[in-house]
Amino acid sequence: MIFATSQDAPQMDPVSSFFAQYGMLLLLLALIVFMFWSSRRRSARMKAEQESKQRAMVPGVKVLLQGGLYGTLVSFDADDLSRPAIIALAPGVEIEVHSQAIIRVVEDEEPVTEDEYVAAETDAVEADPVATADSDVTPDADDKPRA
Repeated sequence: MIFATSQDAPQMDPVSSFFAQYGMLLLLLALIVFMFWSSRRRSARMKAEQESKQRAMVPGVKVLLQGGLYGTLVSFDADDLSRPAIIALAPGVEIEVHSQAIIRVVEDEEPVTEDEYVAAETDAVEADPVATADSDVTPDADDKPRA
């Protein structure tokens, strides 16, 4: 019978033996630290977004509600979120909604004037003359798709 002794076994350097014994433990520790760090960063970012949203919630701003409705904010209590916010949907039409039903404040876009619209449409027509030639032709009764 042959018995292997510690003298016969190949010797590993100290760094390799350390990682062989504790490598998985170090990997697990690194993942836990990363998860803790990323969750703290995410919560800080969400808190900053909520604070900026509440600062923007002043009466008279246009808001988007969770149901897809747009309205004008009439009253909102940023300190007590359990109180409903009042939104004007149309002149004389005001509704009460939960304060968290307001998704965001809508920035007013500059309205497009008729001259800008006509200029953009003209540019599109000049860019694609084939599309305009096809759109001017009315289909006949015989122009059915064939299999």
